[in-house]
Formats: sequence, structure tokens, C-alpha cells
Amino acid sequence: MSKPTSIKTSEAVRDRLRILADERGTTIAELLEELAARELTAAEREERAAQAARELGIEYTEQVQQAGQDAWAKIRAHQGGAAA
Repeated sequence: MSKPTSIKTSEAVRDRLRILADERGTTIAELLEELAARELTAAEREERAAQAARELGIEYTEQVQQAGQDAWAKIRAHQGGAAA
């Protein structure tokens, strides 16, 4: 684990993180570490998409990339989530 640091956030966010951590039997710091490790960066998402296309024998063209992005946008909109 790396050196602890502070993160500025609103009181409401801090309170929600505390509740989520309590429900999971962990600490806010451990919860944030788990979330950060689980979420992919844009570069990681792009590499996984290209790898999946290779495994399926599909050429990863701009058209395929755009179709994938459009599909995820529709999924997020349906779920009411924010864009990644």
C-alpha cells in the first residue's frame, strides 16, 4: 500500500463513502483503493477492446470502435449512469 494522502470532497460524499465502507466491513481508504483498482482507464478500456476484437477475429477499425462506444453510451443512458 502506498503512503496515505487526503482527498478534498464534500461532506455528503464523505458520509456516503463511510456508509458504503461500513456496509462492506472495510475502511474508506480500502473502499477507494478497491474502486480505483476496479475502474479501467481510457487506455486500458481501449486495449481490452482491441484485444477482444483480435480474439474474435475482427479487425478493430474506427467503425468497430465507434459502434462499441455507441453501445456503451446506450447502456449507460439506460442505467442512468454517467459517461465514462
